[in-house]
Amino acid sequence: MNYTTVYVGMDVHKENFSLCAFTIEADKGMYYQKTEANYKNVLKYLDYLRTIYGNDTKFVCGYEAGCLGYTLYHQLTDHNVNCVILAPSTMLEQRSRKRIKTDRRDAEIIGRCLAQHNYSSVHIPTEKDEQVKEFIRMRDDHKLALKKVKQQILAFCLRHNYHYEGNSYWTVAHIKWLNTLTPDGLYKDILDEYLLTFTNLTDKLERLDMRIEELAEQDEYQEAVHKLRCFIGIKTHTALSVLVEIGDFKRFAKAQNFTSYLGLVPGEDSSGDGRSLLSITKAGNSHVRLLLTEAAQCYARGQIGHKSKVLKSRQDGNSAKVIAYADKANERLRRRYYKMVLGKSKNSNVAKTAIARELACFIWGMMTDNIA
Repeated sequence: MNYTTVYVGMDVHKENFSLCAFTIEADKGMYYQKTEANYKNVLKYLDYLRTIYGNDTKFVCGYEAGCLGYTLYHQLTDHNVNCVILAPSTMLEQRSRKRIKTDRRDAEIIGRCLAQHNYSSVHIPTEKDEQVKEFIRMRDDHKLALKKVKQQILAFCLRHNYHYEGNSYWTVAHIKWLNTLTPDGLYKDILDEYLLTFTNLTDKLERLDMRIEELAEQDEYQEAVHKLRCFIGIKTHTALSVLVEIGDFKRFAKAQNFTSYLGLVPGEDSSGDGRSLLSITKAGNSHVRLLLTEAAQCYARGQIGHKSKVLKSRQDGNSAKVIAYADKANERLRRRYYKMVLGKSKNSNVAKTAIARELACFIWGMMTDNIA
């Protein structure tokens, strides 16, 4: 018996793969296999299926986005296997809250979603974008480590009754004060080690940030980065991160699709005539959502319509049309934040999330040339 297309659901883990074949005609998963985590075993499984369905059978393989990243995808596509990565939040297969969860069932669900097209595929970045994305995320990991060390140093000082009388922490004066402390005995060694780690991480972050500035000036990123830096709250790090995380903005038909992808749209639990909106869905790319939420905080301060010297310098070199579009966005978002917080007494975090959603829409417009 010869089938046109067989959909292979793959539930992948670090140690093993669970595979099953799904066809529209049978409407169920068949020929389940559990193998070691190696793409060659997937190729052997496809050869096995060809003995059943015929040599001219077309295969579509798929797995959920997860710990393996794009490795398995590239390994299979290099061997001319049609493979897709499914975004888990878009899979429409119904899953009961009290269902029995096994690798076998998950593989069948993936195969069913492939056959019925009840999913959205994950965007596959270019090799260059993937490298830059990993570099920026590595830098962010060091930033988190620096934050942790700062907390440890302040906690150490608090435990041992060292109180800084200045206005703010981590200024030049505060660091100078820390270096003058002379705790007794082993405490001095502890503080010195903390401060050494702080210094090393600070120097490393400066070096990594310089490297990010160099990457942003490369031909494939320079123009887009300069455009995005026209918005308040978006500097080189955020601009380059958004570019390499999203890739092709034109794959989103509308700005609303882009904000939905970022999980910045409110959820809804409505029934009958009642309509109940929930908090944001938080689906999709959490890294970009965090960056835009942080950028939105910059609209919570400053005068409406005012452009700082720093912002003007970032806008230099762009076309008048791009600058005008960014100025319109900056004025609208700052005005809207003040209206929500001061006029409607909205919670500031709620207002910042709404601003992040609109900022994402303006970014989509900038990157797709919808700036009329």
